[in-house]
Amino acid sequence: MLDLNLGLMLFVLVVFFSLLFLLNQMLYKPLLKFMDDRDNSIANDLKNAKEMAGNSDELHAKADAILADAKAEANTVREKAVNEAKALADSKIESKTKELDSKYQSFVDELANNKEELQKSLSTQLPLFKESLKAKMGNL
Repeated sequence: MLDLNLGLMLFVLVVFFSLLFLLNQMLYKPLLKFMDDRDNSIANDLKNAKEMAGNSDELHAKADAILADAKAEANTVREKAVNEAKALADSKIESKTKELDSKYQSFVDELANNKEELQKSLSTQLPLFKESLKAKMGNL
């Protein structure tokens, strides 16, 4: 029925162990080395990412500080420009007001002079008006 051949069994056993040895040397050890290297690489990348995250927080803080300083400086420059513009506008308003006041005063003086001249003219011609008025009244 069933014949057991000891030589063949030993040969199969030797082939099995030699195949196991060759697979171990050529496949399993390089595969395990590759997986260990990959795990080490992932661990290093995670460590570097954490360091970069720490650095980026620092850089964000520095950038925020620089932005705050720039905004403060811009506000200072804007306030200075607004104050200078206000001072310039005030000086122009003041000079224009003085100019208009002087023109108004000269107008008032001229009007007073014209009034005096008109009064003098009327007072010198008052007798003529009286005579012409009497003449007209006499004609009525």
